Amino acid sequence: MENELRAALAGVRDAFGRYPRRPVLDGCPHCKGSVPVDEHDLFSLTISLGSTVGDRADVKALLPVLLERLLASDDLDPAIVLGKLPYQEWRTWPRVEQQAIDAYLDVVWRSLLADHPPRLGSFTDPATFLDAARAAGERVERFLDVWDATLTSSADRHLAEMVGGLNFAKQKPSAIDDWIRREATRDRLHRAWERDYGSPWADDLARAHDLLRV
Repeated sequence: MENELRAALAGVRDAFGRYPRRPVLDGCPHCKGSVPVDEHDLFSLTISLGSTVGDRADVKALLPVLLERLLASDDLDPAIVLGKLPYQEWRTWPRVEQQAIDAYLDVVWRSLLADHPPRLGSFTDPATFLDAARAAGERVERFLDVWDATLTSSADRHLAEMVGGLNFAKQKPSAIDDWIRREATRDRLHRAWERDYGSPWADDLARAHDLLRV
């Protein structure tokens, strides 16, 4: 997956490389003024980027460094970064730019499921990724379908953790909650327990399976 991640990041750089990065961005004259781009403190910038600081071209210019930083460190919030996209109407952008972002999301998701624990910087678990995908305006079913098709120990361990964190008393379950509560999920966890019986995480799979029987 490392090669795929590098290729996805290269695709983002190629797609957005024509937008020049400005060292200082124009901010709201009433509350911000000029704002320097400090790569050592991108978190503060992401909060206001595209709203009271900078414009759409600045968002596009900074996307390569922001998306790469999400994978390299845990100092950014994926939902804040990807949440910039719908406000900038990214589904109206040139197709090559949309495709670069789609490829990034798809590869990051598959890479996250491929390792337990994940090693993807700010994407600390599936829930964090799915929250960020929703912030980007994407339907989570797109990614849940991939999870259904990824029948590996690491993906099953992630699933068991999601079950363990589920609020069964929630009055209005989300699409993710409904997906987790399916009989198919319980059956999958049982098969995973049978496959990984004797492993250090087998008890986690069994506990998650039993929770879904409640």
